[in-house]
Amino acid sequence: MSIETSDDIGVVFRKTLGHYMVHANGRELDCSLSSLIHKNLVYSTADPTSMRTRVQEVREVEHVDPIAIGDRVRYVDAGQNRGMIPLASTNSKEASGMITEVLPRLSSFSRTAAVPGGHAFEQVIAANADQIIPIFAAASPTPKWGLLDRYLIAAEAATLPSLIVVTKLDLAWKNRELDEDLEIYRKIGYPIMQVSSNTGEGIEELKSLLQGKMSVLVGKSGVGKTSLLNAIQPGLGLRVKEVSAGELGKGRHTTTHYEMFGLDFGGTLLDTPGMREFALWDIHPDELADLFPEMAGYVGQCKFGLSCQHDREPGCAIRKAVMAGEVNPYRYKSYMNLRGEL
Repeated sequence: MSIETSDDIGVVFRKTLGHYMVHANGRELDCSLSSLIHKNLVYSTADPTSMRTRVQEVREVEHVDPIAIGDRVRYVDAGQNRGMIPLASTNSKEASGMITEVLPRLSSFSRTAAVPGGHAFEQVIAANADQIIPIFAAASPTPKWGLLDRYLIAAEAATLPSLIVVTKLDLAWKNRELDEDLEIYRKIGYPIMQVSSNTGEGIEELKSLLQGKMSVLVGKSGVGKTSLLNAIQPGLGLRVKEVSAGELGKGRHTTTHYEMFGLDFGGTLLDTPGMREFALWDIHPDELADLFPEMAGYVGQCKFGLSCQHDREPGCAIRKAVMAGEVNPYRYKSYMNLRGEL
């Protein structure tokens, strides 16, 4: 992501408990939110055709954090620039300001967040990202491909490319079916990187794919993200671990502390805390097939057209594609399972 800032526009790199660290012109400002944002939380997009149609207005803002990591915001400096401090400084409390506007987002990578009372709201994990990077281990723990499908669908819904990264390549011998499983995703067109933090295999190539981009890492705890981050940039894994430890677990969907880190070789990286659950947000059952790239081309070709649920209806083009080997049976089963949840 090319981050353009000015004297009154910056990018949110860190947020915790109502505080937002805004970076602008090589400096940072600790900001609170203007009351106007809380009263009228309405998001637009820089290019309305670049994202799926979705509700842009949220009234119950008491349950929704209106600011996401990566947001470009307009702010006012409470100290009339006297509070601005260099990024290298650790005494960020000296700087203060107020965010007055969230600028249109190019993309929003989201999941469903649950709050007391059973209500569901959108949790924007990252705004204006360039790519989503699902991370899985070759072994210990065994990959959960159903979780990968959820990440990929959320990325497709946000019109963001995905890069699948498999860590612990040196343990691949413990998972003899790994290559067959990965081949399913290669045939669909998803790029896959297999790396080892211990041997260094694949690390330099991965760095080249991160360079100059805002990347969002998603994956369960235990897949080796800390070691991978340290291999990418010495000390980065420890810094990220200190921020994210324990922030996002099962049954706890409200983020209290997120931070995006700059990469020495160019680009930024947001590592999400280990997620044991990832519920899809704002996806209608009838549009789910469009978010499976290998199925999208068959949508509308069924005997019953767009009303086909691709289950047991006669003349279903997607089911015919499964039988013809054009759509993998596992992915079709994953589609049906997710459709049943929506």
